[in-house]
Amino acid sequence: MANPLIDDRTVDFILHECLSITDLLKLPRYSGHSRETLEMSLQTARKLARERLFPLYRAMDLDPALYRDGRVHTHPAMKEVYAQMAEAGFLSASRPSTVGGMELPHAAALAMIAYLAAGNGSAYGFAGLTTGAAHLLESFGSDELKRTYMEPMYAGKWTGTMALTEPHAGSSLADVRTTATPRPDGSYLIRGSKVFISGGDNTFSENIVHMVLARMDGAPAGTKGVSLFCVPRLRVEDGKLVENDCGPSGTFHKLGWKGLPSIALQMGDRGDCRGWLVGPANQGLRCMFQMMNEARLMVGVGAMAVASAAYHEALQYARDRPQGRALTNRDATTPQIPIIQHADVRRMLLAQKAIVEGSLMLLLTCARYADLMEASENEEERSSARQMLDLLTPVAKTFPSEKGFEANALAVQVLGGYGYTSEFLPESYLRDQKLNTIHEGTTGIQSMDLLGRKVLMDGGQSMRALVEVMEKDMAAAKETPRTAELADELKAALDAWVEALTVLGGRAAGGDIDAAMQNSVAHLELAGQAIVAWLWLRMATVAERALPKAPEHDRAFYEGKLRAADYWFHHQLPRVYTLATLLKREETSFTTMPLEAF
Repeated sequence: MANPLIDDRTVDFILHECLSITDLLKLPRYSGHSRETLEMSLQTARKLARERLFPLYRAMDLDPALYRDGRVHTHPAMKEVYAQMAEAGFLSASRPSTVGGMELPHAAALAMIAYLAAGNGSAYGFAGLTTGAAHLLESFGSDELKRTYMEPMYAGKWTGTMALTEPHAGSSLADVRTTATPRPDGSYLIRGSKVFISGGDNTFSENIVHMVLARMDGAPAGTKGVSLFCVPRLRVEDGKLVENDCGPSGTFHKLGWKGLPSIALQMGDRGDCRGWLVGPANQGLRCMFQMMNEARLMVGVGAMAVASAAYHEALQYARDRPQGRALTNRDATTPQIPIIQHADVRRMLLAQKAIVEGSLMLLLTCARYADLMEASENEEERSSARQMLDLLTPVAKTFPSEKGFEANALAVQVLGGYGYTSEFLPESYLRDQKLNTIHEGTTGIQSMDLLGRKVLMDGGQSMRALVEVMEKDMAAAKETPRTAELADELKAALDAWVEALTVLGGRAAGGDIDAAMQNSVAHLELAGQAIVAWLWLRMATVAERALPKAPEHDRAFYEGKLRAADYWFHHQLPRVYTLATLLKREETSFTTMPLEAF
């Protein structure tokens, strides 16, 4: 059986039974859609992912994008598949009709993207980055920039990127050195170097539009002096495309995602690279955070997707591979049994299922908050959704990446000796997955964002809002016997989390911010464990209510959700207590380690 990439029934379960996505269609922005149109779009994504993107995955991994003769040469098949993604509307699925978009709810669009990313993360990466770059111009660009550069990106003629990182600065955007000097015609001369620019060059699109952070002459130091610029590979002059002194100087040879090149980008070597200001001067980082937050969710989706594809590879292998016999069977003449019947293999498969589906629920929940934030007619609801989305975004980026890597390692383990060979896909999926813990802000950066900016700096308001939502779901779970016990377990874990945050908040209020923040990664891990437990509780509550009325062919599906919830609560949630103890203890082994002792 071919790899389904993502389980269709689970996607439908989360969208309709858990998140009631059709309720969003009552909002004026989405009123042009129905459940039928959403399903049609989803089926298009499934078909394209399974029939075009997935068959190309291995070829793109084995034949990576390479720098040659001043350009990065991408896989020849990308020209056709990129055009197919564009023609299907995936580049502007959630964008308004005024820019040629399909105006789908974000939750529906994210589900579609998940299939494409599971089919071929490298191929979809070009599309996702282009959507983010075009959306920046849609939000902050002038009418002329929208006509000239945004429209061809949404139409699929050109691709786009985000160009932030510089060789000397890494993730420290306060240290950006790329310069922007004003010209009389309103454009700027751009000069500088960027590195690790995903999708920064290709041989299938007519043009590439970079969204670049740079510093104007005389701008203030630090992030307050960074501006955002539109810098195309080819600029438009008198209706024609001409060279813009902007292009690759080489590619990085990556562990995974080999079909999506990561390049070093040079701008202005000949003194003729033109860029155009996007948004207000010296507020480039504020504008860029729109694309950065979208990209963080995109990385989370990609991480969930590659974990899902690997899980289904392992599941099929476990069903087909005979090896060994039941412990009670001492007769060596009897046939061997499929390894899925062995307890440890089932443990590894259930762990993968719990991570994958918990991640999917988390990401679709975030997308639903994005829908309410943008489309609700109630200001209080919009504000509440924004608060929840801001809080959940670092978790939605990190949890699928870090736990997804664990899931991918388990997929390799299920295949045993075959798992670490390139003849089977889990090996390449494991390589792909590792990139996601680094892309768009490492786990350490996300942890500081969550604890420092999203929890401590707002005085705990966001955390209290999350607790309130979780308590409502715990109350609902108490109404059904099987999930009532899980609700009690979540309440105890939540109390431990809040108690740890109280201690950290006291340290921060006392002026010892370093002590409050030094174990921020442990806090992010704790948050992921607890938040996904909350979401598994929601899924389990829905499943328990549906099970008595379910037709025979659907009963195993709901039982699977309940067993996965049990696994999460009994194998993963208890880690909250260990992490909470660590946070309260102020463990300092690494911060007090003498540098010369490493």
